[in-house]
Amino acid sequence: MTNQVLDYFISNIGKNSAEMSPSALGRWLNGKLIAVEEGSLTVEFVVREEMTNPGKILHGGVSASMMDDVMGMTVFSLGRENFYSTINLSIDYLLPAKVGDVIYVKSKVIRAGKTVINMECEIRNSEHKIVAKCTSNLVTTGIKM
Repeated sequence: MTNQVLDYFISNIGKNSAEMSPSALGRWLNGKLIAVEEGSLTVEFVVREEMTNPGKILHGGVSASMMDDVMGMTVFSLGRENFYSTINLSIDYLLPAKVGDVIYVKSKVIRAGKTVINMECEIRNSEHKIVAKCTSNLVTTGIKM
């Protein structure tokens, strides 16, 4: 059986979220989908000034949103019938990112149960150093997609 959602993501590699995301936040973040495989997506972002904190580095809430959004996309790509929602998000912030930096957010499904999906995600800079990493669980909501 073919996974039409995964095929949709594959056909949109190279496109920005502003062109294709059903999520208003995803459109604002405007990442570019650069890699898709079963259980994992990679999205490239450029840090914009409105994404920074008073220290002029990527705001922790924005980086959390990036990871949460990419993990949500990854769960959606599994082609499941129901919408899944984040129930927890544990983040380690390791390095700063500045305006103009290109960063890469990569998600990975660790375990996809019937009700809960466990995931990991990380943000890396162009030097492949980890900027932030997280673990998360998403739970089925019963809302049909």
